[in-house]
Amino acid sequence: MDKIGLVTITYNSANVLQPFLDCVWKQTHSNLVLYVIDNDSGDATLSILEDEQDGRLKIIKNATNLGVAKANNQGIEKAISDGCDQVLIINNDVEFESTLIKKLIQLQKDKICSLVAPKMMYYDNPNHIWYAGSWFIKKKGYLPLHRGMKELDEGQYDKIIRVEYAPTCCLLVKKEVFQDIGMMDEKYFVYFDDTDFSYRVWKDGRHKLFYYPNVKFYHKVGSLTKSFNKEEKKIFRGDFFIKQNTKNHIYFLKKIGGLFAFAFIGWLFFKNNIRFVINPQIRKNLATWWLINKSYFEGIIK
Repeated sequence: MDKIGLVTITYNSANVLQPFLDCVWKQTHSNLVLYVIDNDSGDATLSILEDEQDGRLKIIKNATNLGVAKANNQGIEKAISDGCDQVLIINNDVEFESTLIKKLIQLQKDKICSLVAPKMMYYDNPNHIWYAGSWFIKKKGYLPLHRGMKELDEGQYDKIIRVEYAPTCCLLVKKEVFQDIGMMDEKYFVYFDDTDFSYRVWKDGRHKLFYYPNVKFYHKVGSLTKSFNKEEKKIFRGDFFIKQNTKNHIYFLKKIGGLFAFAFIGWLFFKNNIRFVINPQIRKNLATWWLINKSYFEGIIK
């Protein structure tokens, strides 16, 4: 039985953590270790973790918030050094069925592949899809938009299929992938770290990634990163999301390289400013405009 290292990052995760832990301990695949990398939480996160009695829990405490990519690397490296055959990178703002790991491993065997990601549904709207597979779209600057996002699930994406991208909300990865492809790029504090990793796996070609639909998995979207803010009945993109998403897309394109990628970087300067004017989810003030453009140039020099 494969030894699975689950790697999850906590940062003020107290509101979502206990249901996640309950889902982990109920897994029918029992040969697992849960590595929790805490990025200096200031709430009750550590208290909840320290109250857990399961010996399969290992906690790594960071003195500061090191970001998603670096914290994931800490957990992945620890899992591999502890003899784990595979790593399940997983968010803790999720809930899932007891046979999740068992099903993902079985699909790996059936398809002879190295990576598997499940269909992911909205926790607050459980009949609607958040992720049902994804591929890199060159004309959108290689963004891997989620197939089926916000669609009512009527079985339209219930075919097991090879894909190019999966979010690290839940991604089972054989240890050999990290040995062949490398770790997460720590220049991404958050956002695009999984995009970059999936792209490198896809371009390398040695490892296949499959999408698996026949599992119950629910994501509390945006509950940890606060990607949206609500003000006077209006919903706006948060400053943190705008900053990280803007500069990291530029950095990602720079890594891809080539004429098209660099031309798209130039186009993004105009596109971002057009979006500022017409997108109702972006605040119309000087501070937000400055943040967008400052973040763009930060990505240029990153």
